[in-house]
Amino acid sequence: MKKSIDVVGAVIVSDHRILCAQRATGPLAEMWEFPGGKIEAGETPAEALKREVTEELGCQISVDERITTTRYEYDFALITLMTFYCRLLTGEPELTEHQAVRWLPAADLSQLDWAPADVPAVQLIQATYM
Repeated sequence: MKKSIDVVGAVIVSDHRILCAQRATGPLAEMWEFPGGKIEAGETPAEALKREVTEELGCQISVDERITTTRYEYDFALITLMTFYCRLLTGEPELTEHQAVRWLPAADLSQLDWAPADVPAVQLIQATYM
C-alpha cells in the first residue's frame, strides 16, 4: 500500500497576481505548484503553510480561506493537498528549493504545466477569481 501524505499549498495573492513555483528536483521536477509542503505532527494546516513558506521562500504570509482539498495518487504516494488563499505580509519570495517563481494573473495560470494534484485548485481559482 502506498504511503499517504497530507500537504498544504499556498495560493499567495499580491496585486491581483498569484505566485507560482516550479519544482527543481524529485518526481515532479519541472512542474509548477503552489508553494507549501508536508503537515508535520501537531501542526494545523495554517501553521504548516506559514512554516513551509518561510523555509522555502523566506517570506511571511497570512492564511485565509481554504480553496479546496484534492486527493491524487502519484507513483510514489497518495497525496491529500489542501490549498488556501494567502497574502504576502513581509519579504519577497527567494529561490531556495524551487528553480523558478512567477507572479501570474489568474487568467494565465493554465499556461503552466501544473503538478496533477494542483490542477483542481487552478481550475477553481480561474472560475472564481477572474
